[in-house]
Amino acid sequence: MKVVILAGGLGTRISEESHLVPKPMIEIGRKPMLWHIMKLYAHYGYYDFVICAGYKQEVIKDYFANFYVYNSDITFDLSENSMTVHSSNAEPWRVTVVDTGYDTMTGGRVKRIQKYIGDEPFFLTYGDAVADIDIPALLGFHRRNGHIATLTAANIAQMKGVLSSGEDGTVQAFREKDEADSTLINGGFMVLEPEIFSYIEGDATVFEKEPLTRLSEENELDAYRHEGFWQCMDTQREKKKLEELWKSGAAPWKIWED
Repeated sequence: MKVVILAGGLGTRISEESHLVPKPMIEIGRKPMLWHIMKLYAHYGYYDFVICAGYKQEVIKDYFANFYVYNSDITFDLSENSMTVHSSNAEPWRVTVVDTGYDTMTGGRVKRIQKYIGDEPFFLTYGDAVADIDIPALLGFHRRNGHIATLTAANIAQMKGVLSSGEDGTVQAFREKDEADSTLINGGFMVLEPEIFSYIEGDATVFEKEPLTRLSEENELDAYRHEGFWQCMDTQREKKKLEELWKSGAAPWKIWED
């Protein structure tokens, strides 16, 4: 199965860094977020990736075009115009980077890579979130239910204090957030059948709106409940959190061996 990663958005909420590179290319532990996501899937034996690029897509193409060089010890003999590779940390990945357009919405990006998928089910996820998700368990859940789409439902904690107030605006109760204050969100890490393409009209289609709404109405959408770690990288605060976890040597999403 192929793994499709959405990596074409502008990343405006973390513009301090995304004005230089696409958000999935922002580094955690000196490796792009995209690399972390791909390492997770590769850990479970999925090596065939389709990257839906757009904004600054040339940065992503350059990274993979030079991946072998960036991840190897090399001697360049300029007098002989030769290169000797001493050691390499290359990955057994097949990566197709597709320019899906600058202003294309998420659904439109998925529609544009249809020819690279064919008539097969595939994984789809966002290029800005990591998790310690059990991919085989997710796929098994999807297959048992037999529907067109499965998304991963992840818990996100309430970030603010919780209060209730009367009609006159008087605060009747207030307490700080605790572990019980959380909500389920679409955390990505989806499994889709090829029928999904018929639910997408074109570039202006937002995948999370019309297609998922229609699938839900037709009872063709399932939610795989992920109880473990999940974290997106929308802000500098979230990036810092991921960096600290990585530096600690105990990043929950790092389930692969070095």
